[in-house]
Amino acid sequence: MSNSLLPVGHLSPGHDLNGYIQAVNRIAVLSVDEERELAYRLQDEGDLEAARRLVMSHLRFVVHIARSYSGYGLPQADLIQEGNVGLMKAVKRFDPNQGVRLVSFAVHWIKAEIHEFVLRNWRIVKIATTKAQRKLFFNLRSAKKRLAWLNNDEVDAIARDLDVKPEVVREMEGRLTSHDAGFDAAPGDDEDSVYQAPAHYLDDASLDPAAQLEDSDWEQDSSRRLQNALASLDERSRNILVQRWLSDNKSTLHELADVYGVSAERIRQLEKNAMKKVREQLCDAMMAA
Repeated sequence: MSNSLLPVGHLSPGHDLNGYIQAVNRIAVLSVDEERELAYRLQDEGDLEAARRLVMSHLRFVVHIARSYSGYGLPQADLIQEGNVGLMKAVKRFDPNQGVRLVSFAVHWIKAEIHEFVLRNWRIVKIATTKAQRKLFFNLRSAKKRLAWLNNDEVDAIARDLDVKPEVVREMEGRLTSHDAGFDAAPGDDEDSVYQAPAHYLDDASLDPAAQLEDSDWEQDSSRRLQNALASLDERSRNILVQRWLSDNKSTLHELADVYGVSAERIRQLEKNAMKKVREQLCDAMMAA
């Protein structure tokens, strides 16, 4: 099912959230018979108009669910849009033969999409990656609305309920209380705050003149040793290595075999022997340094 089934224009939450909510609340809720008829039309005939009506009539429920995630500091319109994606997935998979209403079936899909969006956007660094961590994140977040720092009894109770170790609960609690810090100052920061940004007090080692000089000396020394090692080879072996590894347009074994009038296997042997000699020369140079 494509995103084209979502309302557009004045029914887009990102365009006018309040107008969107008022509009979806005016869309009539389907009766049991209407919902079943539309579901069968979608299931049996692939009727996209039936799918559209099923989605539209349940948009109000997405708004209701999205509101329960307002404590994460994310735009309500984005939460609704993600929930709408979940609703469309639910409509696509809905089976009227199971005897349940679409809204009951769709709750899981709506929340799943919103959960993924929250976890992707609430922190720069992912706060929960495994299924157990995600479950703990949302359950602990709900508990933290009522509690300050958890005491040992509360930690143990949550750990038992979610089948995790108490230290895992403590670790997640610490993640929930942490905050992202941008490397650069935010555009609206005042003069007293701007210099607290890491960009103003973290050193950039790559710009250290001593480090740059050391890197340059190392590159020059390595290049000189390589040139000396290549110079110790006979002309044919040296040219094979250059053409095979140091040229912009590298030659194949067969191309070099044609140049020297030998087999490709012979070129491979010469290349192998030349590489061995170069390594030995470089090792001796390192030991003598």
